[in-house]
Amino acid sequence: MYAQVVVDVLSRQVDRLFTYQVPQGLSVRPGERVYVPFGKRELPGLVVHLSEDAGGVDAEKLRPLLGPMDEYPLLTDDLLELAGWMRAHCGCTLAQAVRAMLPAQLRSGSARPLSRLAVERIVPMEQALDACKRAARQRALLEALGDEGPKRLDALEEQVHGAAALARALEKKGICKVFPMQVRRVPFSDKVVDESHLPTADQAQAIVRLNEALDNKGGSFLLCGVTGSGKTEVYMHAIRRCLNQGRGAIVLVPEIALTPQMAAWFRARFGDTAAILHSALSKGEQFDEWRRIRLGEARVVVGARSAVFAPVESLGLIVVDEEHEQSYRSENAPQYDAREAAVERARLVGGVAVLGSATPMMPSYEKALRGEYTLLEMPHRVQGRPMAEVEIVDMRRELLDGNPSIFSRRLRQALKETLDRGEQAVLFINRRGYAGFIKCRSCGCTPKCPHCDVSLTYHLTDRSLRCHYCGHTEPAPQVCPECGSRFIKPMGIGTQKVEQVFSQEFPGVPCVRLDADTTARKDELVRLLSDFRRKKARVMIGTQMVAKGHDFPGVTLVGVLMADLSLNIPDYRSEERTFQLLTQVEGRAGRGENPGRVVVQSYEPDHYAIRLAANQDYRAFFENELKRRRRTLYPPFTLPMRVLATSADEAEARAAAEGLAEAVKDWFGETKERRRQLVQVRAMEAPLSRIKDVYRHQVYIKLYTSAGAEALEQIQALCREYETPKAPLRLEIDPPSFL
Repeated sequence: MYAQVVVDVLSRQVDRLFTYQVPQGLSVRPGERVYVPFGKRELPGLVVHLSEDAGGVDAEKLRPLLGPMDEYPLLTDDLLELAGWMRAHCGCTLAQAVRAMLPAQLRSGSARPLSRLAVERIVPMEQALDACKRAARQRALLEALGDEGPKRLDALEEQVHGAAALARALEKKGICKVFPMQVRRVPFSDKVVDESHLPTADQAQAIVRLNEALDNKGGSFLLCGVTGSGKTEVYMHAIRRCLNQGRGAIVLVPEIALTPQMAAWFRARFGDTAAILHSALSKGEQFDEWRRIRLGEARVVVGARSAVFAPVESLGLIVVDEEHEQSYRSENAPQYDAREAAVERARLVGGVAVLGSATPMMPSYEKALRGEYTLLEMPHRVQGRPMAEVEIVDMRRELLDGNPSIFSRRLRQALKETLDRGEQAVLFINRRGYAGFIKCRSCGCTPKCPHCDVSLTYHLTDRSLRCHYCGHTEPAPQVCPECGSRFIKPMGIGTQKVEQVFSQEFPGVPCVRLDADTTARKDELVRLLSDFRRKKARVMIGTQMVAKGHDFPGVTLVGVLMADLSLNIPDYRSEERTFQLLTQVEGRAGRGENPGRVVVQSYEPDHYAIRLAANQDYRAFFENELKRRRRTLYPPFTLPMRVLATSADEAEARAAAEGLAEAVKDWFGETKERRRQLVQVRAMEAPLSRIKDVYRHQVYIKLYTSAGAEALEQIQALCREYETPKAPLRLEIDPPSFL
């Protein structure tokens, strides 16, 4: 028997399967990790295929596998197929794809099953009590142990003092046995009650269509429902159908901030069969949850992007909630998109993929209109609740009228009225920190990160300047480091500044701030959300974390500060992201019994993205934006891609990018057919030209949608020519995508 193995080496130079002999008596299966000889080293590898022939290789020259690393295969058959798809479509190596599918703590060995001492009675209770007639404390332990099987000693200690010593004494009498028992680390805290309702007409129609697909050959669906229309209830009905069929389901959410809420809902409905996967769990919790999934103890998985690789056996359904979110796109190698991976994995298993959003990505909606996805629409909120009333405030006029505050007069009045009624409010600004940067008004100096090509953000809490890319922190200067002037001050606003101004204008009103700074510590996010949900805080101030799918029935007012902030990002998707962000955050208001109100503050109040978001008119925005993109040749009419060259030597990164750009031009220029596939190739400095002292140059490539897999394969081959295993130069392919 011979095994084809992907060896855990990331270099493109060894991006292929290696064939090894399977020693007689050794049993291995596809998906199982093994140790293999590789050159002069012994390295981990993963078995992809088994065969009875050596595939044309001289069998005498093949080296044997050294042995298994685990008790069972870590990857399912469909994940092995998906890894091959990622290699072909995401510009990554097979080893990178496999690494993305395995928990980091499993690969590093930093997590193991947790054991605690337990005790179990091994003789009948009557006989045990009779043997302990004169030992009252031993009898007390036996009574605490009861007839429920083994119990942990640390738990029994709370009932009977000295339980460990008593258990050992009973073990010597042959009455009990003491042994290490595996203990699951449970990441859940809040207990919730299932609040299911009869489906609305919109929900019922969507449920019927999904059930039909689950009963037949699967399919891909785009569930386009307004905020508050009850998409989650549709997901739950589909999952129940899936479980009844003996299959499993995965639900992806875009942010860790949403995972506790979603996990609580799904646990309330499906009990202990629901598992949770995200990076905010401890290493032990992640390991235990992943292991439960792999062993089939959990059949419903709720998690962030990487949960698309959860090893669910007999998978039948994958849901991508809030599918418009850019966090589904991995920015590190392998640069996969969880939405595309979800659709492909569902296809591989003959299951159903559901992409859900009130504001779908334009390419997703375009695919639905041309029939590649089935479009399901839910245009009404549950229980007939109205959409929130939206008012746009022109901040230019506020300034002219003598109001320099970050709060417009309308928002300040709306806050007062909301708080007087005992209701809750959300204040949204898409920037954390106190100010975007500090600037000297004498010479214009703006302190920058010494390791990255970005300005430092000012944080009021410790009066520091921080880099949000590498974490560099330094004290804020009292005088300008360039000219010595004292006229150096924070510019712009962030969540900290909003919190400070709110506390000054509404003293004594409890508020919470939700951003990457306040939620960095484990379980802090869950605590903040719980405090707000229980109304311990009246106002929540936050970044886009507050905009994504949260359900706070007590919120009747949403205030949006600097709504046009994301319009000025140098990205062709800035209008789309602004529309999505505003529509989503507006949807947090009025989800309970009382109607909602939204005040949007903007310096560009007439921009179509802001106006149409206020009207919640997705179709009108889609048509407007589609015309603009057709004129400028952006997706869905083209496929942009990028190859990022990184090196500690700036000249080396620049030379590689320029050389690769010329090689790509030459290849596409060789035939008339290839020339028709190419729109543009350009080498340039990356927008962030340096991060963590590593220089970044890029090759920007724009292809027509007619370009096929051959183009990506050739670009990968050209990258191999420039990248060598030992050189500091790295080339990362951000593959062609509608995104």
